[in-house]
Amino acid sequence: MKFNYIAVTKSGFRVNGSVESTSENEVLRMIKSNGYLPVSIERDIESEAKFEILSKKVKKKDLAVFCRQFYTMLDAGINIVNSLDILSAQTENKTLKKAISDVAENVQKGVTLSEAMKMHPKVFPTILINMVEAGEVSGNLDTILERMAVHFEKENKTENKVRSSMVYPIVLMIVSVVVVIFMLIFILPTFVGMFEGSDTPLPLPTQILIGLSDFLQSYWYIFIGIVALLVFGITSYINSENGRRLYDGIKLKLPIIKGTTAKIVTSRFTRTLSTLMSSGIPLLRSMEVVSRVVNNKVVEDKLISGIEDIRRGVPLSRMIKDIEIFPPMVDSMVKIGEESGALDDILLKTADFYDEEVDVALTRLTSMLEPLMIVFMALIIGFIVIAMYLPMFEVINTI
Repeated sequence: MKFNYIAVTKSGFRVNGSVESTSENEVLRMIKSNGYLPVSIERDIESEAKFEILSKKVKKKDLAVFCRQFYTMLDAGINIVNSLDILSAQTENKTLKKAISDVAENVQKGVTLSEAMKMHPKVFPTILINMVEAGEVSGNLDTILERMAVHFEKENKTENKVRSSMVYPIVLMIVSVVVVIFMLIFILPTFVGMFEGSDTPLPLPTQILIGLSDFLQSYWYIFIGIVALLVFGITSYINSENGRRLYDGIKLKLPIIKGTTAKIVTSRFTRTLSTLMSSGIPLLRSMEVVSRVVNNKVVEDKLISGIEDIRRGVPLSRMIKDIEIFPPMVDSMVKIGEESGALDDILLKTADFYDEEVDVALTRLTSMLEPLMIVFMALIIGFIVIAMYLPMFEVINTI
């Protein structure tokens, strides 16, 4: 967070300045440590909002590269500040570049690396901040950063697979809409001229298509406006808390995709929990972090309520079984890990298994969606063709 402050020196001169800090109390301590008398401290909301609007999103790939390079430099004996300066100079993502530069500046002032990262919650994920904090306490920050590099690389790989599996259905859907609009605007009117010369009444499907064709030709701007409003409205609702919860719930219940969604959530849950616990972060704290990174609001809610059960003494394996989200294999594997004392290793093996399962599930999902989309496209175009030719049959029958 950025704060603007006004202070007075011992000589009575007025000093204005701004500083990045985690809280107003930190700024107050900094001003007093310089021997100044604080007059006012205000959070710079406007600059933060402007930066957030102009910011380019930091992807998992960017974070993976950041952690990998940071680890390499620390392992080579370069200190944290110099490593951050080098990373800031060579990072291409402007948002991450500015954040690293601010972190380096604050670390140089005496702030810990994890505290400096907390000042940029939109850039550095909760899991990375917690892992860095654990690395600072245990003294193995370089090892932690290597683990986080592997973690973000795996996350990036999974996200790319999900996106790739959806490219073909989306492209096919767009092509279907374009073909239908083209037929209604350019092909159908040529047939209408043929129908107007006859006294034969037009069938209902043909009348519907002609009405749509006339609407698109005369009021195309209204059509574009309706589509834009629908897209904006649906997107805004999905980005809201209730909308996200409904959308994520549908993904877990819809027959075609529920199995794939559960496997993706399982892979992310087991890998993240394994990474946190293997770094010495307590189970309850690890679960709090994991609940925020599973990227599914319904699962997040159930994990948060499950944390309370763990706090009351319920084993993790029992909690996983009770929330009824993960496949049956997961609670069995976790139970073995609890009994053997190697929970982090078992979770990692489970994550590797479900990574492979996600690959198979996404391939199967794509192979199922392709014929469904083709059939859908064929039905729409078939309806248009039949509606255009029905009047011809009526004319022939009349003759």
